Order: sequence, then structure tokens, then C-alpha cells
Amino acid sequence: MKIRQTTFALAAIAGVSLLAACGGSDSSAPESEVAPAAEEVVLDNGMTPKEQIELRQGQLKKLGKAFKTISDQLKASEPDMAAIQAAAASVPVESEGMADWFPAGTGPDSGVKTDALPAIWEEPDLFTEKLSDFQMAAGALATAAETGDLAVIAPAFATTGGTCKSCHEKFRADD
Repeated sequence: MKIRQTTFALAAIAGVSLLAACGGSDSSAPESEVAPAAEEVVLDNGMTPKEQIELRQGQLKKLGKAFKTISDQLKASEPDMAAIQAAAASVPVESEGMADWFPAGTGPDSGVKTDALPAIWEEPDLFTEKLSDFQMAAGALATAAETGDLAVIAPAFATTGGTCKSCHEKFRADD
């Protein structure tokens, strides 16, 4: 019986030591040291990180939908030019203010699921350059689509897609 009590005591001491070493649940820690939940943090724009990330993801899905429409139509035997033109015109509109979609505090460290990589905030000049390249290409795509000429639209679409891809390679996970 004495061995069992000693084993139990040693296990209890080891458990308490482990909790202390890991930081345990020290309820005496001041509140200022406890990181607030993502829902409690308010960004400079008045949104929570979760709200901002959801807004960003919604806008990116709209862009993805426009790209899919254009891609599908360019592959069709009889492309719907009106669908291409509408989708192409929406790309620069939907991407307006894109740099503002990524304020500090909306990365993976926010605790909210996002594919945005920390490199966005670690290399902001490069990220801004990539966004600018995309937005310029998006404007050129919309202009190309206005011509109604598939021979002009297809390369403009490829260029815009390339700017998208170059940003994803460095700044987006799961791509």
C-alpha cells in the first residue's frame, strides 16, 4: 500500500510541476497580460478581426467568381461576351481598396481561420506592389473586355491571372 501512495504522491507533484512550468492556469495574472479573444479586439476601422477577415474573404470570393466566369466563357465553344464583359468590369470594382482588406491584426495570429500568411505584414512594400500589379492588370482586363475581341481579352485575362498567382505564391497558404 505504501508504494501506491508514494507513486500517487509523485504523480501529483509531477502534474503540479508540469502545470507550473507550462504557465498553468494562474488566475492571479493581471488581465492586461491575457490576450483578448479575436471577437473582443477592435481594429482601427472599428471592425473585429473576424469581421474584417470575413469581409476580405467575401470580396475575394467575388473576384474568384468573376475569374471563373471569364475562364469558363473563354473555354466555351460559343463564349457569352456579355458575361465576360460584366465579369471583367467587376474585377477592378470588387478589388478597389484591396490593400485595406489586410490591416494589422487580421493574420493567422488573430485566432481566426485565414489563408493570409504573416509575410503580408512582414513585407508590406512587396505585398502592396503585388496588389498594385493586380489592380493595374484588372483595369487592363476590363478595358480589353470592352473591345469584345477574344484575341485581346484572353491575353489580358492571362496577365491578370498571373498577377493573382504571383501574390498567392508568397502571401497565401493552401494555394
